[in-house]
Amino acid sequence: MRILLLNPNTSASVTALVADRVAAVAGDAATFVPVTARFGATYIASRAALAIAGHAALDAFAEHGKGCDAVFIACFGDPGLLALREVSPVPVVGMLEASCLVAQRTAGRYAIVTGGALWKPMLEEIVAGFGLGDGLAGIRTVERTGGEIAKDPEGALSMLAAACRECVEKDRAEAVILGGAALAGLAARLQPQVPVPVICSVEAGIRASLAAVRTPYARPVPAPMESIHLGAALESLLGGTKPDGAGRG
Repeated sequence: MRILLLNPNTSASVTALVADRVAAVAGDAATFVPVTARFGATYIASRAALAIAGHAALDAFAEHGKGCDAVFIACFGDPGLLALREVSPVPVVGMLEASCLVAQRTAGRYAIVTGGALWKPMLEEIVAGFGLGDGLAGIRTVERTGGEIAKDPEGALSMLAAACRECVEKDRAEAVILGGAALAGLAARLQPQVPVPVICSVEAGIRASLAAVRTPYARPVPAPMESIHLGAALESLLGGTKPDGAGRG
């Protein structure tokens, strides 16, 4: 089976980081096809960047979805998740949604730690919009953005560990999600310093993607939409004709 590993920001190094984690977690259970957005922010850290990333995710799916059995959005804000589910004939998994579902199964109260102060209000809104706010004890951010953490993960470990412990001590969280594609693999390194389970959002998304392929899936077919000045594949997808892209192979 083939899963589209869709990074809706333009950082190829982050795509490669997630792909490496996929190899460690999924092994040969599936072939993940890594794709980086062709336009937008290098790393998403604002509402404007998140909105653009939703368009980029649709564009990338239209161009590269051919023969894939599922789509994994490798971004903690899940840009374009609901829109992709509207147009995709195969399951679409978001990293944020998947990790929140894992956290709800793991603990009564959970918290989120991620990089970049602007993410806190955005994540609060997204989690509430998904109907996953029950049990969310709090969201804590560190000063460094995900992009900065990706460049120097060693330098960020102590501040991430401190934020995780604050979630436990001040928010009474019983599990902590370490959120962000650029933070892939760091949860295991932080776990010895945190007294509750630390959930890697990337690993949660990978496992949810593998499970989605094995689950029967059906979607409503949206009405065709007229559009101009989009990529040819995306115009075809939204116009109601099957692009040379999407569908189970």
